[in-house]
Amino acid sequence: MAIARHGSGPAALASAYASQVHPVFMLPPVATALFGAALAGAFDPRVALVAAGAAFFAVYTAHVKDGYVDFHRRGEDDDHPLTVRGCRLGLAAATGGFLACLAGLAVLADPLAAALAAPMWAIGYLHAPQFDTNPLTTTLGYPVGIGLCLLTGYAAQTGGLATRPLALAAVLVTVLAGVKIIDDSQDYDYDRSIEKRTVAVVLGPARSRSLAVGLLAAGLFAVVPLAITGVMPPSAPAASLVFGAVAAVAVRRDPTTATMLLVRGAYLFLAALLVAVFFEPLAGVPLPDITVLGPYTYLATEVVFGAVALALLYRAGDGALRRAARTIPALYPVAYVWDWYTLEVGVFAIPMRTGIELLGIPLEEHIFMLVVPAVVLGIHETVNPRAE
Repeated sequence: MAIARHGSGPAALASAYASQVHPVFMLPPVATALFGAALAGAFDPRVALVAAGAAFFAVYTAHVKDGYVDFHRRGEDDDHPLTVRGCRLGLAAATGGFLACLAGLAVLADPLAAALAAPMWAIGYLHAPQFDTNPLTTTLGYPVGIGLCLLTGYAAQTGGLATRPLALAAVLVTVLAGVKIIDDSQDYDYDRSIEKRTVAVVLGPARSRSLAVGLLAAGLFAVVPLAITGVMPPSAPAASLVFGAVAAVAVRRDPTTATMLLVRGAYLFLAALLVAVFFEPLAGVPLPDITVLGPYTYLATEVVFGAVALALLYRAGDGALRRAARTIPALYPVAYVWDWYTLEVGVFAIPMRTGIELLGIPLEEHIFMLVVPAVVLGIHETVNPRAE
């Protein structure tokens, strides 16, 4: 009975099975497992490769099972290189490879690593047809698998878990969930026609895109407080800046282009996090001290953020500057009374200021009451463009 659908012989067989290795989706789990090992510091390469192997076979299982279901059972795909028998043999071989890696983790590393790796295969095998019809599981399956890859790689080296790998796994799951929502929206029309309940189908294209952007923003921003609190090294937020720049462009594109950009941005994000965590390039480097500006320190920060606000409002267009010019004066009296009262009763003090006072409060506070609403409105207009 044939195994490959297009041709016969060893070359056709090898080509059919090799076609199920999709580098775009295969590389991140394998790389993340190795990243988890690198988080432990000096690591055993043999154990790291076994953990990466488990990630590989879990994702390979998902690809073969997904192709089998979509072509042979659902008739969604136009073609598939493997026959039904070929798919079953591929699933058996991938499962055998995964079990071998699982045993290797239990023997060479720690049972905890094997326990963390085990769900990766279940996620891959159940992706279709069980998980890919539910908006929650179809969105979180791959991201959760990535998180487990990281934790498996770390636990395989250390025999336990720590705050840093857990935090990084949570960040990756959140960010990749946003990417997955946008990825699934590529098939919105078809999925809707067959009543396949992805997030895009359940929420609609616009609201699902907003949810995806929110998840991307939450995951990328989370790196900042994690760095401030010492969970991640000081250079980690640079990874968010790199991916954030890509995401800012991607979220305004069509789903296909956005997915392409975000997947590649995720590679950069992971690579930058690896450099930040493994090499810690800014370790011991103090924060820049802008108090060298003396009494003009506060004023200088207001100029910087005021320029940012102006740029955001100008970029938003469609009357954003005009609307801000109406809203900010309306807010100003409330802010003025609030600011005067808190200063008067000693709630806070402003040491790095010019000393110039106007109407009972420092000059800088008047500017602050203009700049902060302008920044808020600039972000609001950017996140909620009028064209939508």
